Amino acid sequence: MVFKSGFAALIGRTNVGKSTLLNALLEEKVAITSDKPQTTRNTIQGILTGENYQVVFIDTPGIHKPKHKLSEIMIESVKKTLSEVDLIIYMIEPNIEVGPGDKYIIEHLISVDTPVILVINKIDTVPYEAVDKTIEIFKAQYNFKDILPISALKNKNIDLLKHTIVSYMPEGPQYFPSDYITDRPEKFLVSEIIREKILNYLEDEVPHGVYVEVNSMKVRENKDILDIEAFIFCEKESHKAIIIGKNGQMLRKIGSSARTELESLFGQKIYLDLWVKVKKGWRDNISILRSFGYAIDKR
Repeated sequence: MVFKSGFAALIGRTNVGKSTLLNALLEEKVAITSDKPQTTRNTIQGILTGENYQVVFIDTPGIHKPKHKLSEIMIESVKKTLSEVDLIIYMIEPNIEVGPGDKYIIEHLISVDTPVILVINKIDTVPYEAVDKTIEIFKAQYNFKDILPISALKNKNIDLLKHTIVSYMPEGPQYFPSDYITDRPEKFLVSEIIREKILNYLEDEVPHGVYVEVNSMKVRENKDILDIEAFIFCEKESHKAIIIGKNGQMLRKIGSSARTELESLFGQKIYLDLWVKVKKGWRDNISILRSFGYAIDKR
C-alpha cells in the first residue's frame, strides 16, 4: 500500500477559525482558540496520521498589516511557509466581497506554485445563498484546486476535508510516530493554554502584549502532583495590575481555568504558580523577542 505524507499550511485572515479547524481535524486540542484576533503567534505543527497517510499541519498566524516587530516576524513566517509546504489551505468566512485582507493574501498566493484549496468556514452562521455567492466571488479571484464549505465548530464536512487534503499529499515517509499529534514540547503547550485563558478573560490590548514563559515543570517528590511555575510578561504596569486584578482575583481565575485544562491534558494533579512581570515594549525589542524564542533574521 502506498503511504502518503506531506505538509499543509493553514492560512487566512485573523479570527477565521484556523486553530479551531486544526483541533477539529486532529480531534485533539493543540492550538489555542479565542474570539480575539491574532491568537496564534507561532507556527504550530499538528500531526494527523492514518493507516496509509500522515499530514503535518502548520497553523500560521493570521495575515494582517504589521504594527510592530512581532507582527513583522509573524507575517514573514507565513510567507516563508507558503513556498515550503505541499498544500495551502486558505480559510475564509462566508462573505459577499473580497476585502483588503483577503486581496493581500491572494496576491501572495499568486506568487507561489503550491496548490491551494479554499475552505469556507462558519457556514452554519449564514444562509446557503451567502455561501454560494462567496464561492462565486472567490473563484473569480484565483484558480483554486478545490473549494469546500465547512463548519469547524460544528464538525460539518471535516471528514470530507480530511480526504481532500490527503489526496494532495505526495508519496512519502512517516515523519513522526503514529501517536504524535504535535511536535511542540510540553512547556510550549502549557504556555499556550495559560495564554488562551488570559485572552478569554481580558479585553482590548492587554492580551496581545502578553507572553507566557514556563520556567519549570517537575513532579513533586513522593506525590502524584506536577508543579508548574510560569511567568506572564506584559508591557505596562497598568496591564500587570489588570492581569492580577483586585486582591489577585483575576490571576486566580486565570490560574484555576488553566489548571483544570492542564490536569485533563496531563492526567494528574497540577499545582500552577503564576507570576506577572513587566517587560516594557517587548513586542518591538529584537533582543527580547530572540530571548523569547522567536526566529529573527540576524542580518
